[in-house]
Amino acid sequence: MKIVRNRWIPFKGFSAINLFGVIFVRKDLPEEYLTNTRWLETIVRHERIHTRQMVELLVILFYLLYIIEWLVRLAICRDAERAYRSISFEQEAYDHQDDPEYLQRRKPYAFLHYWRF
Repeated sequence: MKIVRNRWIPFKGFSAINLFGVIFVRKDLPEEYLTNTRWLETIVRHERIHTRQMVELLVILFYLLYIIEWLVRLAICRDAERAYRSISFEQEAYDHQDDPEYLQRRKPYAFLHYWRF
């Protein structure tokens, strides 16, 4: 995956975001993050899970559902960080970001397992 460092994307408080299969990393991250291979491998695995989710949902539907789910969860828990962490797409990615073999055995639409309110 291509990694792009810049100062605008993602928003402050986040270290990386996957937009259409490209990982954007904040330029103001400490250099030790980007030289830490374990951190980079984890980020790339996390974002590859999102890329698989995007492909399954034809990209635009992924982003639409992601935003809708975040808004619903924000209304329920009234906390932006908790809403973000409880999005089904994020739960799947966080749960499996340390497993290098996950994508080989992942079933299609696995994020639906995390779909609960």
